[in-house]
Amino acid sequence: MILTIATREFKTLFISPIAWSILAVLQLILGYLFLKQVETFMVLQPKLSAIPSGPGLTDIVVPPLFGNAAIILLLVVPLLTMRLVAEERRNKTLPLLLSAPLANSEIIIGKFLGCFGLLAVVVLLITIMPLSLLLGGELDMGKLFSNVLALLLLVAALTAAGLYLSCLAQHPIVAGIGSFGLLLLLWLVDTGTQMRDTRSAWLDYVSLLRHFQNLQSGLLSSVDVGYFLLFIGGFLLLSVRSLANLRYQK
Repeated sequence: MILTIATREFKTLFISPIAWSILAVLQLILGYLFLKQVETFMVLQPKLSAIPSGPGLTDIVVPPLFGNAAIILLLVVPLLTMRLVAEERRNKTLPLLLSAPLANSEIIIGKFLGCFGLLAVVVLLITIMPLSLLLGGELDMGKLFSNVLALLLLVAALTAAGLYLSCLAQHPIVAGIGSFGLLLLLWLVDTGTQMRDTRSAWLDYVSLLRHFQNLQSGLLSSVDVGYFLLFIGGFLLLSVRSLANLRYQK
């Protein structure tokens, strides 16, 4: 049943105008930024070649591309997740869904996988851009993989948080605004300590940006991967509990 719900959500999102609009705008913006980074590398290549162990094509192109994609997706994901449950409540179809012989966890995980599936397609399209450079150059595949993994874990975390806010809100717009506010806070939570040249271990651990950048560097750490898995699992659990409360109120 989880796969059925996930497929339904994926198809609903994929055939909607907002999904195609987001895909088109993302490809246009990121395609432009990608070409700018390639141009930057071409300009700097004579100087970089003279530096022993200097940054290569992958260092100049891949991390900036995926970093820009992360910032854009921070704005985009709430637009996709805001309707997952809140839209059901607004359209009065949630009682019908809750009356089906489905566990709360099956509904939540199905909706999560459906939305994450669309975002995985987005990440795939982004990954194709640097892979195209293999036609005329070389890439550090390890660093490319770490950037792809970092972005996949990030969008999964954003989706889980957005799904929880959609369970709490009675209107999709409220869910979208709430999701964006929460995610932006978690993205920038340690910015103040960086500006004061002081570090807080607690804020560093909470920060989405810190763990994302650590994975981008190519050093796969169980701390960073574990953070994202705990983040995803925690918000999915909260979503299940919230849906259970809605089922009780029904």
